[in-house]
Amino acid sequence: MTTEPQHEVSRAEKLRRIEELGIDPWGGRFDRHQAIAEVLEQPIASEESQQPRARIAGRIKLRRIMGNVHFLHLWDHTGEMQVMIGKKQVGELGWALARHLDLGDLIGAEGRFGKTKTGEPTIFADSLTMLAKSLEPHPDKHKGLVDVERRQRLRYLDLIYNPETLKRAKQRVLLIRTIRQYLDSRGFMEVETPTLHAIAGGAAARPFITHHNALDLPLYLRIALELHLKRLLVGGIEKVYEIGRVFRNEGISRKHNPEFTMMELYQAYGDYQTMMDLTEALIVACVDALAGTRKLTYSGREIDFSPPWQRASYTELFRRYVGVDMRDVSAVRQRAETSRLPLAVKDATTGQMITKEHDVLVHELFEHHVEEHLQGPIFVYDYPAALCPLTKRKRGHPDIAERFELYIQGMELANAYTELNDPVTQEQTFRRQLAGLSEEESMAKMDDDFIRALRYGMPPAGGLGIGIDRLCMLLTDAASIGDVILFPLLRPEKKD
Repeated sequence: MTTEPQHEVSRAEKLRRIEELGIDPWGGRFDRHQAIAEVLEQPIASEESQQPRARIAGRIKLRRIMGNVHFLHLWDHTGEMQVMIGKKQVGELGWALARHLDLGDLIGAEGRFGKTKTGEPTIFADSLTMLAKSLEPHPDKHKGLVDVERRQRLRYLDLIYNPETLKRAKQRVLLIRTIRQYLDSRGFMEVETPTLHAIAGGAAARPFITHHNALDLPLYLRIALELHLKRLLVGGIEKVYEIGRVFRNEGISRKHNPEFTMMELYQAYGDYQTMMDLTEALIVACVDALAGTRKLTYSGREIDFSPPWQRASYTELFRRYVGVDMRDVSAVRQRAETSRLPLAVKDATTGQMITKEHDVLVHELFEHHVEEHLQGPIFVYDYPAALCPLTKRKRGHPDIAERFELYIQGMELANAYTELNDPVTQEQTFRRQLAGLSEEESMAKMDDDFIRALRYGMPPAGGLGIGIDRLCMLLTDAASIGDVILFPLLRPEKKD
């Protein structure tokens, strides 16, 4: 896309000339206009006298001048259609306006809806209305907007010139609507919980820090929805969910954006098996709504979402793909070494190298060797308890946590637990987690009020979290999370 000064001068000159005609170049109210798709669905009578009138508003994407006739292609979010402007039909003022139009301008057109001699559906305009002048030149209709970063930065143009972007945005809306309808129909209550937290809890992630001036209080943008939703379980809301933005001050990648949309739900008197069944049914409902078929393609591979989905334990998958028993400390360490995984990590405070814990090496080996094989949909369940300190233990197996993660095409999509509702164990676990932190960091993460809430009695429950952006990536075959977030975080644009 070019931004040459002469283009800006030309458009500014046309703006001035439109004003000289006594026409407001920025338009105003334009009632009773129809969506272009709605107009195109109408039958077209062969007799002019029987052809309906149509009134549309849209952006000029193509313009051809043939003597005393202008052909415009107007676009709105539902489609695109041709408008013919004849000098005799629109009169002197309308014709003068037509001569000062540019690609990208927004106009209203009204007239008879019929077909040209070549059979193209067309509005034969007898009235034109200026709605907004575009002072910046638009991309070529056929070349469009190609550069990925520019598409994300100029999303407003990307939506206009790349049909798949607009389609994906609409599919995301449908996806979230489907999730709400499914959960609401099953007795879940949607709530809103605070975005500003006094304590950065609910997940192991680095928070964004802000400050409340009136209270002189440091606050954190939430990193999870969990702890407030569990308080509502204590309060008697047995089925509760929230769809909201969460913020993690961490890296950006194909699968990660610092602010993203999470759906978390909790169901009293359920467990992780309850959540497994719910997750499968919920995502199948989303697939049905978006695609109408249960076989979708992602990155060139077909995924069959037809239930029942595969289920496999963490231990079983680790043994199959890593090749050792994850409880064998020596074998795990040796396998990590042959896999060229670092066996020690530098302490951020002292700078000294510290040997990695066994459970850390186990999960790094899982990520390194197992995840690529999880094409799925597959539920990976019964995680090592050391990896899930806030999860209820499996009865008779204190080293196993009742947790699952859903993997599809090697991407972790959902995470669920049988929730820990024992306040004593919960507090002990919190304390152990915070033992290595400074007093300031410990205070920032220790949620005493949540422990107090548990002491009043939280029912046994299952909890589930689904990353909406990743689910949208998967169901719309998007290569990057930036393709499904309308405005992903980007570096500031460099100024000349």
